[in-house]
Amino acid sequence: MPEADLEELPGVGPATADKLHDAGFDSFQSLAVASPSELSNTADVGESTAADIVNAARDAADVGGFETGSTVLERRNEIGKLRWHIDEVDDLLGGGIETQSITEVYGEFGAGKSQVTHQMAVNVQLPQEVGGLHGSAIFVDSEDTFRPERIDDMVRGLSDEAINATLEDREIEGSADDEDAVDALVEDVLEKIHVAKAFNSNHQMLLAEKAKELASEHEDSEYPVRLLCVDSLTAHFRAEYVGRGELADRQQKLNKHLHDLDKVGNLYNTAVIVTNQVASNPDSFFGDPTQPIGGNILGHKSTFRIYLRKSKGDKRIVKLVDAPNLADGEAVMRVQDGGLKPE
Repeated sequence: MPEADLEELPGVGPATADKLHDAGFDSFQSLAVASPSELSNTADVGESTAADIVNAARDAADVGGFETGSTVLERRNEIGKLRWHIDEVDDLLGGGIETQSITEVYGEFGAGKSQVTHQMAVNVQLPQEVGGLHGSAIFVDSEDTFRPERIDDMVRGLSDEAINATLEDREIEGSADDEDAVDALVEDVLEKIHVAKAFNSNHQMLLAEKAKELASEHEDSEYPVRLLCVDSLTAHFRAEYVGRGELADRQQKLNKHLHDLDKVGNLYNTAVIVTNQVASNPDSFFGDPTQPIGGNILGHKSTFRIYLRKSKGDKRIVKLVDAPNLADGEAVMRVQDGGLKPE
């Protein structure tokens, strides 16, 4: 979306327009999906003025009305599929991770959650003909998990076809067996991953808003933001809000955070991947006692839920727990030096 002239809206003068831009509202669509109270708090305008601005933005952006199912289907054709490059997993997910959706990946420590976020930060940059989205990535790191060395391993672990296609796409001379060319590709891939470390839950929520600004800045660039990873979504919230007395506050903030992430996905056609910690349910006498943190709020807001669990050696079981249009099922992958690989 090109930057809109917000002064065209009623009640928006130069000063108010500057406040809106500073608050991250730089298009009619971003204003149209905001609430008047949100606008009033972030841009320091009165509630009645904020309501008028939101309503005018909805008319200008042509959102908020009904449309036919065929129109929805046509728009869904624009959704990208980010492949894992593991056929069994990609088949399970209907072709890969969808843009404009939140995909939750949960599992116990060592199950491979961070490996998934690193691999997707590499795969999203590949050309579309080899399963990528020709885009850049944003990585919000709340548990000090991001490792550029792992990105290096995963780039070198790509198939020769993927490496050669990406080298050609980026006009880097050489091929998969040319060490200098692959070194240059690794550096280029790392340049297109925007990393920020979240120090607490409030900072993490702020970074979600900054991610929206970054996605807006890169929207018309050669590599628009096509992936937003949060690893992990719940670690800070779990540590800072302890006990039943603080559960309501935690869930309210988590809900706001998820809506901010979802907004990035929908406005900028971005895939959102969040990892989640788990707890063991002591009341469970049968089946797997492992339960994801975050309760119903996270369960309802996540479009796809994937459960990772350990198996023998480097094997991991990928279980699709919930999806609106796909059957539940399982697939097997391996976590190796070169990244995520087929069984």
